[in-house]
Amino acid sequence: MAAPNLPHVAGDLRFHELKSCVFRNVRLLRVWVPPGYDDPSNSSRLYPALYLNDGQNLFQSETSYAGVEWQVDETADRLIREVRIAPLIVVGIDHAGKDRMKEYVPYWCLSPPILRPQGRRYPEFLVDEVMPFIGRNYRVASDAENIGLGGSSLGGLIALYTAIVRPAMIGRLLIESPSLFMSNWQLLKEARGFKKWPKRVYLGIGTRESGRPNRDQLYVKGVLRLAESIKDAGLLRDERLKVNIAEGATHSETEWAKRLPAAMEFLFRSS
Repeated sequence: MAAPNLPHVAGDLRFHELKSCVFRNVRLLRVWVPPGYDDPSNSSRLYPALYLNDGQNLFQSETSYAGVEWQVDETADRLIREVRIAPLIVVGIDHAGKDRMKEYVPYWCLSPPILRPQGRRYPEFLVDEVMPFIGRNYRVASDAENIGLGGSSLGGLIALYTAIVRPAMIGRLLIESPSLFMSNWQLLKEARGFKKWPKRVYLGIGTRESGRPNRDQLYVKGVLRLAESIKDAGLLRDERLKVNIAEGATHSETEWAKRLPAAMEFLFRSS
């Protein structure tokens, strides 16, 4: 359902409730469509789609964590109008509130304690429920070349996991400040030797994610190790892989919003 004239939203943002059989709950999907989407001249046009986790944090400060948003709508609208990226649809997938951590972590974890993680169900939720729903209601291209997935923190962790588990489905991957340390760095281990990475991968992290120097160094090293695994699979730096180590940047929506234009342009640049 469309929600016109939303305060502080650039462009056309629409809301849908999705009943998930995988997680047995109801999820809000926030769908941003590009300028001209409803023009008769575009009635047969299919658009790339970027699916982003933690939908509450993407478009509106009113719903975002700590009142700060990613500014996805403003950024996408500007980049499209400047012909720096191709017109695309952005789908924000709301997290599950108190069950967010369970749904975004695929492996058993001791610190913090997650004894019944549900993250292994997330790829099924995305590919078999969210994507078909969007495909029925919007003109999205269905080939992996035109499908992007992303997120930050735990949302980035589960996006990475999904890209590894369902490699044929994701063509563009946007990972910000991923919580790779979860489950004793298990997902980082899974990435070693993996070969079927998306066509383009963006990795971003700040050097002051936690404010504790020793831990911050570990987090940056984790992202660099992930980048090495991706490069070992044949993704050339600057062509298919972009790594952004932001000096002094913290673990926050403010920093992810700052890095978003470069990430989107790298992943969806207009050819």
